[in-house]
Amino acid sequence: MFFVAGIGIAVFLEFLLLTKKNKSDSDRILTLWMFVIIIHQFLLFVFITEDVLRFPFLLGLEHPLPLLQGVFLYLYVCFLTNQLPEQKKLLLLHFVPAVLMYLYLIPFLALPADAKIAVYRGRGAGYEVFMMLKSYAVAISGIFYVTWSALLLRRHRINIRDQFSDLDKVNLQWLRILTYGMGGIWLLVIFFRDQTLILAGVVIFVFLIGFFGIRQAEIFTTAPLPADDDAPRKKYPKSGLTEEASGKLHQSLTHLMTEEALYRKSDLSINDLASKLGVHPNYLSQIINQKEEKNFYDFVNTYRFEEFKKLIAMEKNRQYTLLSLARDCGFSSKSSFNRYFKKATGQTPSEYSSGLSKNQIKPE
Repeated sequence: MFFVAGIGIAVFLEFLLLTKKNKSDSDRILTLWMFVIIIHQFLLFVFITEDVLRFPFLLGLEHPLPLLQGVFLYLYVCFLTNQLPEQKKLLLLHFVPAVLMYLYLIPFLALPADAKIAVYRGRGAGYEVFMMLKSYAVAISGIFYVTWSALLLRRHRINIRDQFSDLDKVNLQWLRILTYGMGGIWLLVIFFRDQTLILAGVVIFVFLIGFFGIRQAEIFTTAPLPADDDAPRKKYPKSGLTEEASGKLHQSLTHLMTEEALYRKSDLSINDLASKLGVHPNYLSQIINQKEEKNFYDFVNTYRFEEFKKLIAMEKNRQYTLLSLARDCGFSSKSSFNRYFKKATGQTPSEYSSGLSKNQIKPE
């Protein structure tokens, strides 16, 4: 019943993805991936129950499918974080191992039913070399793609700090679940090789996709995670900014932040600020990185932090909570405020405020 429920949930998620409007490329990748997961779950299930013996034409179809799981994970992370190669057609090369395996299996798939069943009952008799090579290929594929996806995720986590002043809405939890969940399944494949245990892992993985995907509603209903415009960002090897232009842009940026206090806009992004200054976001990022020696996230939140310190030192602000003052400075939530404050001072906001003489503010 547990395994049937897993297949049912996967089918339900596939339906949600198919009916989603305005699908992005990453949505299409996830839709195809979920379809492969459904087929893989079904084939594992009929093998475990031995119902496959009633439908011998299914024998052999399951072997290349593990090689596709890591590929789809990698492609989904690539498209969702916009870290694609210049030649997108090269991505098709990742499917070559699975295609070659299916080509190799054509003679087996063409065998009479009795012959195929005999090979199955003989645990791959006559195909020992193939089974050994397949196990190595699956293990290598899993380690390679999970590691590569984790590295892409890490690079994206760094890049978004050059794009956004508030990271709460740029939720990477979804990608972590997919990457580490798939890594967990490969550990089962490599170290246990028990079909029932592997299928249980796949079902739990589908449950996680359903639970966190529906909680993070944009996966099935709206726009995907914000991506970098030029990710992965290159460190300006051929920047067109002269030293004089850099200085002027830095002055304009400083004036804009101090006089107009744009940092109070909680969802301020580098695109917003670049538009206000009339420059390309890459140039603005270069100025912040080189002149301020900060990423965009730290640059904006430094202004918010300094503004908060000024407000908390004013006696008239005693009546307000720390969080209400933080929101006035541009912090979007208690968690983002506490996180940055702790990073900047080594103290919590409450600890800091309690150390100020004559300026006790009611804690949140």
